[in-house]
Amino acid sequence: MIWLDGVLVSPGEGGVYGERMVGECRVWNPYRSKFAAYAMLGGTFDLTADLRVLYLGAANGTTVSHVADYVEVAYAVEFAPRPMQDLLEVCRHRKNIIPIMADAGRPAAYQGVVETVDLIYQDVAQPDQVRIALANLPFLRPGGTFILMLKTRSVDIRKSPKEVADETVRALEEGGLVVKEVKWLEPYHHDHAAIVCEALK
Repeated sequence: MIWLDGVLVSPGEGGVYGERMVGECRVWNPYRSKFAAYAMLGGTFDLTADLRVLYLGAANGTTVSHVADYVEVAYAVEFAPRPMQDLLEVCRHRKNIIPIMADAGRPAAYQGVVETVDLIYQDVAQPDQVRIALANLPFLRPGGTFILMLKTRSVDIRKSPKEVADETVRALEEGGLVVKEVKWLEPYHHDHAAIVCEALK
């Protein structure tokens, strides 16, 4: 990850969402991207040039465009047609993003396209976020990293965000992941937590 005078940036072509440029680098806005918020709050996971990434919930491509500035390839899964249109425009300028229009909860639809990856990043506003995460685990290499951007209010609004996060951590560990870090994304994203896990097998 690249920091310029305390500002997180990525090295790439601008104009994706009106982001500010500093020289040849794009300022990565933590209010627009949970990954940037995670990094700004001291998250320890680093994006490197040799990473292969499966990105679940790519939406209109804001965050995945920054991720692609750092990594070898990003498989970007999005289900909704309108955001997919924006994502395809982003892909025109970043050849290392592979857009996939599919439901992240049904990974069989893209198992013939996606190779084994080093990182799975999930940002999906669904009540069954853990089920979706575990369904995609076969794509992750042993020792690889899974980052779940947990939207607690999408899971169960009757429970406190901490209760939802605690239950999510237990479910992920029962599913074969080792939870290494839980970081709340306040003040950038309310009631959201980044849960960073390692795959054992």
